[in-house]
Amino acid sequence: MSKSVADKLGKGISPQQFIDGMTKNKESFIDWSEKFVWTDESDKAFFESLNNRDDLRCLILMADWCGDVVRNIPVVFRALENSGIETEVLIMEEHLDTMEQFLTMGGRAVPIVIIADTGGAVLGQWGPRPKHVQEAMIAFKQENPDRDAADYQEKLAVTRQEMGRRYGEGIGYQSVIVKELRTLLESV
Repeated sequence: MSKSVADKLGKGISPQQFIDGMTKNKESFIDWSEKFVWTDESDKAFFESLNNRDDLRCLILMADWCGDVVRNIPVVFRALENSGIETEVLIMEEHLDTMEQFLTMGGRAVPIVIIADTGGAVLGQWGPRPKHVQEAMIAFKQENPDRDAADYQEKLAVTRQEMGRRYGEGIGYQSVIVKELRTLLESV
């Protein structure tokens, strides 16, 4: 069954409204956004070329308390800001019905960037984090299926450290997100 977000188009808030309304992590979010640079001119040109299309919409399921949102969404916002793609934010807690359609390995993980057509048919999605970072979480979940196991939280903490290591200290991960978004958009 193909997914649809038709009932959500026009129901979100703008990226700027999201930033203005942040009660957590706002400084970090703005900091990552200000550090953004295009490392590849062809990527910049690709996103700008999307202005020639008017058939795409972007909805982003997210929440300001989430570390992956704080890291990843400034990149998504900056990559899309000159693309002409209408971008709306759906606060996860206010759109749990949509969240349930976009679970990651059976769980709620944000951000989820949803690319749809003007009728709301979902063409693709990205998130909650870059593939090389997410691989650590996938491996953890496969190796630790029992959430009630005595050492589950301990192992999860180790996995989160590994994910942090994969993000790295600097902004290198940002160009990875740009490339992954570009690959997604080229496919729709």
